[in-house]
Amino acid sequence: MNRQTFMHVLSTKSRRDHAAAWCRDGARDFPQKLCKNRPMRLALYQPDIPQNVGAAIRAAACFGAEIEIIEPCGFPFDSPKIARVAMDYGALAAPRAHQSWTAFTKTIGAARLVLLTTAAQQSIWDFQFREDDVLLMGRESAGAPDEVHDAATARLRIPLAPEARSLNIAVAAAVTLAEARRQIGWDD
Repeated sequence: MNRQTFMHVLSTKSRRDHAAAWCRDGARDFPQKLCKNRPMRLALYQPDIPQNVGAAIRAAACFGAEIEIIEPCGFPFDSPKIARVAMDYGALAAPRAHQSWTAFTKTIGAARLVLLTTAAQQSIWDFQFREDDVLLMGRESAGAPDEVHDAATARLRIPLAPEARSLNIAVAAAVTLAEARRQIGWDD
């Protein structure tokens, strides 16, 4: 499969299985025109809500990041609810699925794993992002387990009003990607 949009592929049931396999095998032709080197990566750890994955795909596309999904998910990976929210942005940020946390960690290489968590002390405003960072979001229902926290190079939080608990993961991802892109900039 070439650069057909991920969302178009999900539009019919007969193509959904092929799209899921394509994502599982890795969509490696991410357009890097807007990024200086290897683009930043956004990773969702075992997401529960397909619409959040769709919104994260859109955020990743808008901020020039790759998106990776660490399975198992709380929904079928080929859910049409993903496509409904992501619209046609899958062409710019086609998700790449990993069968497990272990499989995902093998792809990190020398990049920093930056975990967003409400339990962190350091703010995203006080952190120096790099182009090759992997921004990791935990599950909507449970956050990230200890093994994920332990693997993180940095743990960051987004400052919120005192009475607020947390942001939706797709919103948190977009805020963090925007701050990272503000710091790093775009290729001119």
